Amino acid sequence: MAETESVRRPRRDADGRLATIQDLLGVALAGLVSGLVILLIFEGAMSLVRASEFGDASGWIAIVLPVWLFTEEFRAADYGAYRIIVAALAAGFGVAIGMTLAGLVSPLFPDLVSGGMGALGLTVVYSVVWFYGLRWLSHRAG
Repeated sequence: MAETESVRRPRRDADGRLATIQDLLGVALAGLVSGLVILLIFEGAMSLVRASEFGDASGWIAIVLPVWLFTEEFRAADYGAYRIIVAALAAGFGVAIGMTLAGLVSPLFPDLVSGGMGALGLTVVYSVVWFYGLRWLSHRAG
């Protein structure tokens, strides 16, 4: 059987970072969806054994895999103060947008949904600010 190389896999640059914004967003959102699916399975099992009601867990728990990805992206970036600045800005804007979304949704939906919306907002904003901010500042510094 002949080996074929997938064109769809996430592309990485020479430093090991994801090469395009589509790759970064795709991997981050795939991690978020995976975390949400695992959380839904856990919530379903907990409600079946009547340990808690479905939807009581915080959807913010699903952010574990995207945070792992962002940590690896941080480690792959060149050393310099600009990566710390961009990470702090991305985290600040991401948390602000995520908390705003979660706060807007929380009166209407359970904690699982509102936390999931907050995690989604944080993931998207962090990805965009990190990707473009890091490239912009590294070109200005270098």
